[in-house]
Amino acid sequence: MPRVVSLVPSLTEAVAVTLPGALVGATDWCDHPRDLDVVRIGGTKNPAIDAIVRLAPDLVVANEEENRAVDVAALREAGVEVLVTEVRGVPAAFTELERVLRACGARSRPGWLDEAESAWTGLPDPYRRSRAVVPIWRRPWMVLGRDTFAGDVLARLGVDNLYGGHAERYPKVPVEELRAAAPDVVVLPDEPYRFTADDGPEAFPGLPCALLSGRHLTWYGPSLVEAPRVLGEALRAALR
Repeated sequence: MPRVVSLVPSLTEAVAVTLPGALVGATDWCDHPRDLDVVRIGGTKNPAIDAIVRLAPDLVVANEEENRAVDVAALREAGVEVLVTEVRGVPAAFTELERVLRACGARSRPGWLDEAESAWTGLPDPYRRSRAVVPIWRRPWMVLGRDTFAGDVLARLGVDNLYGGHAERYPKVPVEELRAAAPDVVVLPDEPYRFTADDGPEAFPGLPCALLSGRHLTWYGPSLVEAPRVLGEALRAALR
């Protein structure tokens, strides 16, 4: 079995669940599965290149958005093979997950991936669509813009991102402008910024706020199986 280092939390979970024992290293942010016991090699944006090289991996899995090109280049210059994924929508998640898992030694498509694809392709048409702003950071406020995986997830659940046509993928937008956009709902995930009931909704008085699991909104891995149900329930509760 290949020795694998993962620089992406969702890919870490996917590899660990599918190929127990394949992972030898992962980032400090890789917190699923909860009992994952591998060498930690720093963050997604600042991995310890020397530590990764010392692990002598056969493959490092990365993502073009979560990881820096300079780190990928440094690993390749050190003779390490790096597989870089690109996931901007739900269909690409299934394609890239299968590519990663096969590169990591999987001989067949795992059952959970079939379940996830079935869950997403079998979604009923939403009975009504809602408009949302989706902050992902504050101080300064930043939101989902164009061409994002999370934006596609929400669209498939009947929620249209008001900034989905923005020129930037993660624009900085003053909170006053977000309120003035008059969304039907404000979507507040708990990552990358950890929005909570006490930190976020108070900035949008009078507007429904949906506190969502960031793992289900932004991760592409085993969480995709239950994401439609988990996210759908939270969105419906906020929009009642």
